[in-house]
Amino acid sequence: MSTPMSTPVRVLVVEDDPVAADAHTLYVNRVPGFTTVATTHSRAEAVRALDRATADGAPVDLLLLDLHLPDGHGLHLVRSLRAAGHSVDVIAVTSARDLAVVREGVSLGVVQYVLKPFTFPTLRDRLVRYAEFRAASAAGEASGQDEVDRALATLRAPQPAVLPKGLSSPTLDAVIGTLRRSPTGTTATEAAATIGISRITARRYLEHLVDTGRAGRAPQYGQIGRPELQYRWISGP
Repeated sequence: MSTPMSTPVRVLVVEDDPVAADAHTLYVNRVPGFTTVATTHSRAEAVRALDRATADGAPVDLLLLDLHLPDGHGLHLVRSLRAAGHSVDVIAVTSARDLAVVREGVSLGVVQYVLKPFTFPTLRDRLVRYAEFRAASAAGEASGQDEVDRALATLRAPQPAVLPKGLSSPTLDAVIGTLRRSPTGTTATEAAATIGISRITARRYLEHLVDTGRAGRAPQYGQIGRPELQYRWISGP
């Protein structure tokens, strides 16, 4: 599913973790109709990038904003932007699940929340739905309540990302948990033994995590025979 647009949505990525920032930037640029104008790692950098883009005559349309930044909370940045007259839309990225924060974000105009860790399909779904909402809201006056409801439903009711055939969410969660508890990484053989599944099955899940940008892999040398791939968790805390 994609939403072609004549003018790409200009996105500023704000994320303090360099690995996550690179992944989020890559994700945005893979979605048709979106382009990353800059990647920043703090509130101060984000403000400078926003001001620079505005001065250049190409203002940022959307912030992909991590809420936990080294120089203050992301919502404090949004509040200061609103006070300064910035109308940029915001998709918040966070590992926190505090609904009070969600409520505050909504009051400040945050249009979507994405919980870490997330896959490319999850973010792509949010971006495509944002683009559809943006296009609908630019059409002018709504014909009635139904049209307003449809526009809001498009923004607020994302579909869950579909796993590849043969993969299940409970097993994927178990593999993710194993990776996150293994700071030095794990092999398919080790993951299979920990979870109680076959090595081939474990490798399928691990490769899926690599394909979606949440894990990395490298050959493990030093043993007799072919080197085995070592997988490490890289997406989020």
